[in-house]
Amino acid sequence: MTRQAFMARLREGLRGLPPQTVIDVISDYEAHFADGASAGRSEDEVAAALGNPDRLAREIRAESTMTRWREERTPSSAASAVFAVLGLGALDILILLPILMGVAATIFGLFVAVVVMFFVGTFLLAAGPFADPPGGPAAAVLAGIGIMAGSASGGAILTIVSIGLMNALVWYGRLHYRLLKPALES
Repeated sequence: MTRQAFMARLREGLRGLPPQTVIDVISDYEAHFADGASAGRSEDEVAAALGNPDRLAREIRAESTMTRWREERTPSSAASAVFAVLGLGALDILILLPILMGVAATIFGLFVAVVVMFFVGTFLLAAGPFADPPGGPAAAVLAGIGIMAGSASGGAILTIVSIGLMNALVWYGRLHYRLLKPALES
């Protein structure tokens, strides 16, 4: 995305904010592009590093309304702050919540499958030699150990994936918390 396109989308997203706020924000992002150009980076690289201008505008609008609420403490400024933060989170709820629910259900299902396979392996290890399995008792013992080892490995991999996803979710939540932190402290 070019500098001009980025700034146009940012200005469009900031429409309705106080003119001085818009000027400050635009000059700040113009400085980012100027610094990037002086460092030899292309406009596309700088725009990609700055992120989605529509998302930035929503965050700036939410932050601006939170600042207004801290300064004025009126019902209208409180309502504006609440709607700005809800608007910021509405997209997250509409898009991310179904994805997160699907991912969580899949991981839960895989954990259940891993536990069931572990118990199947345990049963095969314990009862297999007495049931005259094909290949003999040694094959049953080895199959049981193999299934148990495979399910333990699968459980370990699922645990690592779950921890990584939880860390990513906490990181994403912290991005929104920085908007609310000043209001919560006062």
